[in-house]
Amino acid sequence: MSSVLFYDPLCRQPYDTRTLHACALGGTEATLTRVADALDAFVIQYNRAEDWGRYRRPQRISGITHVIVNRDSRALPLVARHYPGARTYLWLHDQVNPGSRRARWLAGTAALLREMAVTAVCVSDSQRRGVEATLRRIGVTAQVRALTIYNPVEDALTPDGTPVDERKLIFFSSPNKGLNFTLDAFSALKRRMPDLRLVVGNPGYKAGGDARRAGVEFLGPQPQARIHAEVRSALCTFFPNFVIPETFGLVFAESHALGTPVLTHDCGAALEVVGDPRQVLPLTPGYRLYEAAVGSLPSRWRRLPARLAASAGLFDAYLERIRAWRGGGRPRTGPDPRFRLSTVTEQWRALLSS
Repeated sequence: MSSVLFYDPLCRQPYDTRTLHACALGGTEATLTRVADALDAFVIQYNRAEDWGRYRRPQRISGITHVIVNRDSRALPLVARHYPGARTYLWLHDQVNPGSRRARWLAGTAALLREMAVTAVCVSDSQRRGVEATLRRIGVTAQVRALTIYNPVEDALTPDGTPVDERKLIFFSSPNKGLNFTLDAFSALKRRMPDLRLVVGNPGYKAGGDARRAGVEFLGPQPQARIHAEVRSALCTFFPNFVIPETFGLVFAESHALGTPVLTHDCGAALEVVGDPRQVLPLTPGYRLYEAAVGSLPSRWRRLPARLAASAGLFDAYLERIRAWRGGGRPRTGPDPRFRLSTVTEQWRALLSS
């Protein structure tokens, strides 16, 4: 029996290995499932009603010596009661910058963080810098260390020679991660390149992004295999998101593993994960000003301001890059060894045995 337990106090609904392969699933949940399965570890979800293999409803499990709490330090009191002798880790997938809501969660549990000598596991160096700044502010750095272990991509994800449709772009992320801005930018691109189309996938945990636009196909929530098939044939993953910066960005790592470049902005962990400046555009004040002005509007009401912004050249950088890639300059990509599941699993094993 495993001595390792992952505890998820924050998931919207229960998930397990079956969910990963058969349903749409968010990146955090998919990552936890892959790592827990690779480690043969137990998983408890606070809202799970029935057991399935190592995936359990809330209960005490005997023999647990290591507990990894997913995302929310407010679960530490429960862990301290149920597993008082276990080494405890807090796996952080979100931005935890000083003064943020997530930072306040940490501050509210500062005493337990110190007492339990919790290790904070971050998913990128970019994210870790914000976490470390928060740990310093709440005065726990003497007892709480932070480190980086990247999120994993399945070793089997590799380019397979699928023909590329240079007319096709894909967005596959939660709608709140800049989909409305992406639709505005795509509409500007399509006016200049009428044969262009955008396929939109959704991991299913946020609704939205279904306003009709010319050339846009909304797939809705789909299993990962279906989304990956769409990614393989796309000219690029079009993800000009800066609304919620990625702490890691499975959308980047999986796209590259499948052989598809990304077009995104230099914010969050984008450049760290993508590693190619050709695929990461500068984030200028103009983008932020535009989104600040129209961000609260429904998608259909953004169309006039989007046209005005396009006429002022706001979306020209995307146009130039897409044209260059359609003209033969498309970057070649492949799996990044930093993110291989086998590599990440060994890093987790080393951490848990140290």
